[in-house]
Amino acid sequence: MEKLYEKDPYLTRFSAQVLACAQGKKGWDVTLDQTAFYPEGGGQPYDLGTLGGVQVLEVHEREGRVVHTCSAPLEPGAQVEGQLDWRRRFDLMQHHSGEHIVSGLAHGMYGCDNVGFHMGSDVITIDLNVELSQEQVEALEAAANRYIWEDHPVQVSYPSPRKLEALEYRSKKAIEGQVRIVSFPGADTCACCGTHVSSSGQVGLVKLLSCQKFRSGVRIELVCGGRAFRTLSQAWEQNRLVSNLTSAKVMETAAGVERLLEETQALKSRIHAMEEERFAALALQYRGAGDTVLFEPGLSPDGLRRLTGAVQEACGGRCVCFSGADGQGYKYAAGLPGGDLLPLAKELNQALCGRGGGKPEFVQGSVSASQAEILAFFQGR
Repeated sequence: MEKLYEKDPYLTRFSAQVLACAQGKKGWDVTLDQTAFYPEGGGQPYDLGTLGGVQVLEVHEREGRVVHTCSAPLEPGAQVEGQLDWRRRFDLMQHHSGEHIVSGLAHGMYGCDNVGFHMGSDVITIDLNVELSQEQVEALEAAANRYIWEDHPVQVSYPSPRKLEALEYRSKKAIEGQVRIVSFPGADTCACCGTHVSSSGQVGLVKLLSCQKFRSGVRIELVCGGRAFRTLSQAWEQNRLVSNLTSAKVMETAAGVERLLEETQALKSRIHAMEEERFAALALQYRGAGDTVLFEPGLSPDGLRRLTGAVQEACGGRCVCFSGADGQGYKYAAGLPGGDLLPLAKELNQALCGRGGGKPEFVQGSVSASQAEILAFFQGR
């Protein structure tokens, strides 16, 4: 089988003869005398498109043959036209080429090796075996984009075993048969079977989105080309919306958000203090009342716990507090120093379509019931 994608990654239409077709687990497995469809491998996903008007669902290499899993059968011996999904193919070419540039420059700048590579539908990840600082990552991104804008030609070669032995390249592993070398002069030379752009300028842009510690090194998330443009456009639009909401200039939204967070924290502190005064008043109101059930609207789970704690110390019995509204359900918290509330919580959940639990002395959860139904449950308990 002739692998047309190795000779011309820009080929999107081709004609081929169907050699075999058999029903497989996911569709009809078709082999051709030649193909431009890249099979999954080397970290690069497979191509999609059509063969003879039939959808190509997956492409894999099995025992040296490229197998196209199709949505319908094709007649063996028939001549069919293949059509690749070019937008997908070019996106993968941009990302695979961008990975070469970033990995090669990282090796040259910091002596780290690419020990893992995955091309996802949203981002691609590169695992490097050396920890990098934020400053180093920023310098790597700048160097990668500088290399892209210089528009270096990408070279593909098949060196003889003798030349290969003397050649310095990444991922130097024992490979049987002819080795395909892809070179980005000045950035990377690597044994690779994937599809790439013809010059670095066609990558367009590389944006490193994150860098997190991973094992003994780091995992970098990045996007390239058209996907990088779309990602940055979406990020800019989100920043514009934040700018409008915070009344801050587009390039000063961080300061605007920081101001809102400070105001929110001040309001939270004020609400907390007001709640403490309210809880103290309720504790005084229920001092010595024994078992108590009370409702207090608008409380967070933390506020509900604090109210329960304040009242249970004063009432001298079991305290069960609810916060919520009819039709929306209620959160609850219950406390009884030295007691066991787990059986009560189980009965409450079963009777009022609730869920929750905790420790013997303190339980919390929620119920789907009205205030009247809750009060009826506690009648006589």
